[in-house]
Amino acid sequence: MPTDWPSVPKVVLHEHLDGNLRPETLLELCRERGVALPADTPDALQHWIHTQANSGSLERYVAAFGLTVAAMATPQACERVAFEAVQDCAVDGALLIELRMAPLLLEMHGLGGDEAVSALLAGLARGSAATGVPAGLIVCGMRSDAPSAVMRSAELALRFAGKGVVGYDLAGAERGFPATMHASAIAKAKEAGLGLTLHAGEADVGERVIEAIDLGATRIGHGVQITVSGEAGEGAVSRMARARDSGVHFEVCPTSNLHTGAWNDLKTHPLTAMQKAGLNWSVQADNRLISVLTQGSEFQAVHDVCGLPLAQIMQGQLRAAQASFLPAAERSRAAEQIKAWCMEQSIAIN
Repeated sequence: MPTDWPSVPKVVLHEHLDGNLRPETLLELCRERGVALPADTPDALQHWIHTQANSGSLERYVAAFGLTVAAMATPQACERVAFEAVQDCAVDGALLIELRMAPLLLEMHGLGGDEAVSALLAGLARGSAATGVPAGLIVCGMRSDAPSAVMRSAELALRFAGKGVVGYDLAGAERGFPATMHASAIAKAKEAGLGLTLHAGEADVGERVIEAIDLGATRIGHGVQITVSGEAGEGAVSRMARARDSGVHFEVCPTSNLHTGAWNDLKTHPLTAMQKAGLNWSVQADNRLISVLTQGSEFQAVHDVCGLPLAQIMQGQLRAAQASFLPAAERSRAAEQIKAWCMEQSIAIN
């Protein structure tokens, strides 16, 4: 059993760029832009952010992004953050990297969406060139925004499709803002050929996962509430069967689920139930800065605390490679690398 978790090959599908800044970078960028700081050292700043985020509330967790978004609101900052994020993922063993952000959040700080995406893509490209790891961008719309604003985010994603943007997502506060509010924007992104992953069943009921599938999503951000019974309509067993049969891939972020209040105990995290139900899932990190973790530390947590065997974790990473929105040749290469590593470690996966 490996103890060097960064050496384990990984596929990054669900990490937010504005939740992944290095503390040193965040401190420096805030000072450059004159953004008021709650702490004056990287460690103290990291602690403050983690304290805000580890609140048991998705709304408070998301509020911690106010500082990081303000810090990123220049082209130079966007490029730097994207470049460093690719570096950090590569050091942690990533074979494929998809990073996401809602670029229109930067408009309130004076940076336009097109300029932000151009800079983020430049940073990802530079990071890929430096590390040799393929990277792509998922553009997010904020589901609590008006449908017209979410449509603008979809149109922004389409302008950069084929130029580094590989997918579209709805993120942000979930309860009270079902994805169906933005069906037109979702359909536009899907019809144009972008990969579609939607946050669903995180802070709202499991039925939101079925809605996302019906809207065309092939991946679900979080989705843990699909395991919970007691809702009107279909029960958890029936919903999980529908999700299993659809082949949708769940990007599961266990520690983040605790911090946002989506779940309250890692020992009872739904990953075990999802595994038993035959769902298609992988372990992801969500926000390295906000939750103070890496994908490697998440692997260790679900292995040590949830009791998931490494073979199941790695089966998830193989499925993640297959579910990636990056080009087919890059997906296949990563899948073969995962299989080869598992064979060397005598870990049986399919």
